[in-house]
Amino acid sequence: MAVIAARCPEWRVTVVDNNADRIAAWNADDPSQFPVYEPGLAELVLATRGRNLFFSTDVEAAIAAAGLIFISVNTPTKTYGMGKGMAADLKFIESCARTIAAVAKEDKIIVEKSTVPVRTAATIKEILDHTGSGTNFQVLSNPEFLAEGTAIEDLLHADRILIGGDMKRDAAAVQVLVDIYAHWVPRERILTANVWSSELSKLTANAFLAQRVSSINAMAELCEKTHADVREVARAIGMDSRIGPKFLEVSAGFGGSCFQKDILNLIYIARSYGLSEVAEYWEQVIRLNDHQRARFARKLVAALFNNVADKKIAFLGWAFKKDTNDSRESSAIYIADYLIHERARICAYDPKVTSEQMWTDLNALDSRPAEINAEHLTAAASLDAACTDAHAVALLTDWDQFKEADWRSIYERMVKPAFIFDGRNLLDRSEMEAIGFIYHGTGC
Repeated sequence: MAVIAARCPEWRVTVVDNNADRIAAWNADDPSQFPVYEPGLAELVLATRGRNLFFSTDVEAAIAAAGLIFISVNTPTKTYGMGKGMAADLKFIESCARTIAAVAKEDKIIVEKSTVPVRTAATIKEILDHTGSGTNFQVLSNPEFLAEGTAIEDLLHADRILIGGDMKRDAAAVQVLVDIYAHWVPRERILTANVWSSELSKLTANAFLAQRVSSINAMAELCEKTHADVREVARAIGMDSRIGPKFLEVSAGFGGSCFQKDILNLIYIARSYGLSEVAEYWEQVIRLNDHQRARFARKLVAALFNNVADKKIAFLGWAFKKDTNDSRESSAIYIADYLIHERARICAYDPKVTSEQMWTDLNALDSRPAEINAEHLTAAASLDAACTDAHAVALLTDWDQFKEADWRSIYERMVKPAFIFDGRNLLDRSEMEAIGFIYHGTGC
């Protein structure tokens, strides 16, 4: 919405939420208070807010005034009932549709922006068409393919924009959305498709990307056993034009709000159509990711003489990747949970994730009482504070400042022998070993 406001000054863009605290944060004078950290976002918001970008809790007024409405709410994995643990929970989508139906008195174009299962647009349309008001609603699909940490650049220089709609019934509505994106995206990169293809494309894209991560992580384990270097393997296969170099970086497992949720949704859809082999194929991507997290934690425990009880482990990074404050499904959460089972004392530092969020993430696993988590997980105000008196460092997020840290000074303040477990292969092994660290890379 910030990019649309910046590139389409003739459009008035209003972002609404029934969470007053969140809207207040978006209206704060200090951009560090904004709920989402994303490079370049604060500058866009400050440049457009109050001009043609507005943040409000008056949901009904915004609906009434709008000709074009983006539904951009969470679609988490269900934690109850049919499809528990796999299917997408569409209660927020349905709530939005019912609110729009109750308020709208004039024709509206509804854009499905949230990641949803195939045929969700039909559900939205059915709710809207049974209002009895005679209002005409056109429902389009417009999934986003942005990566956190580079989302602004990804949108400003989009490789494609996908718009799904009935090209006979919704042609005029599709053209409205095409014209908005055409303010900055070349027309040949704006793709149109039927709604179902558009919805499924988002799930498929995330599944394919996650598959690449699990594939290279699987090879990392084999590299460790054979003394190969997964970085050299990745470079070699990445130069194959049929494969390419992206998403071939090893890690302690993928995280984020999309990959696992969308693959689980895809598995559920496949099973609902009786496609067991398809479901089992994608299920293996999740299994490998879980295995990679557990393997990282087990390796740490084994190296520390099979005993981490009461030992301080410094976690560098809690966000699932650099340049974001998003910690949803971060591998750090699951690795911390594993190590707390072993009674380790974890001191975590992340430049953008708050201590409250760390505890919330860990408590959400419901592995033990919250007070025990609070005893075993503390948040440090700095990288140096996290590492002081630590037995080991677990490097879990690829923040640039971790690579640029004064590791010789950090080594001096750690308990000896001092271990580094580099879940991102961010550091140079020879340099770390020259300092005195016992260095464990991933796949090398």
